[in-house]
Amino acid sequence: MDLYFSPLACSLASRIALYEAGLPVNYIRVKDKKTPEGNDYFAINARGQVPALKLDDGELLTENVAVLEYIADLKPEAALAPKGQERVRMRKWLGFINSEIHVANMGAILSSTTPEPVKAYALERARKALAHVDKAMEGRQWLTESFTVADAYLAVATNWLQATPIQLSDYPNLQAHQKRVFARPAAAKAVTEEFALYRAAA
Repeated sequence: MDLYFSPLACSLASRIALYEAGLPVNYIRVKDKKTPEGNDYFAINARGQVPALKLDDGELLTENVAVLEYIADLKPEAALAPKGQERVRMRKWLGFINSEIHVANMGAILSSTTPEPVKAYALERARKALAHVDKAMEGRQWLTESFTVADAYLAVATNWLQATPIQLSDYPNLQAHQKRVFARPAAAKAVTEEFALYRAAA
């Protein structure tokens, strides 16, 4: 399999999941919509976004939520996704992080082309979404009964707050959650590798 990624983007959650599962994958960096060989990434993924996971049969799987759940199911013994009602709860949080934190708000906040009124609106919405998750995390270590790919996604999304006016310290449960995720060996390895790539390109 090939994982197309950009350092510290949402594809970092996929790298964490792959390391947690111990699955062999080729990591292909996308920079300025080009592959390391200079190929047009839009020719691979028409939307030009990461992550994209190219399966061994040639199919290209896109959309972060789908990629994460697919990785979790490749190695059930890694326990990256629960079963039964807890699976439904995990999907709820994956959907919430994707729609209410990542795409609708952080995308607008971090974009250099977002008009200021829109950015201000997105900041307010992001704060409300983060407060909602922070409250739900009271007295909990993970979003569900155990660590799942949803926790990896949440930690990656809250990591982006460093580039915004929002302070993670205003959400103590989320701050503690991110520390727990990034302290896991697989996550620490993934973050260290991608942070080095990000700094080298800065």
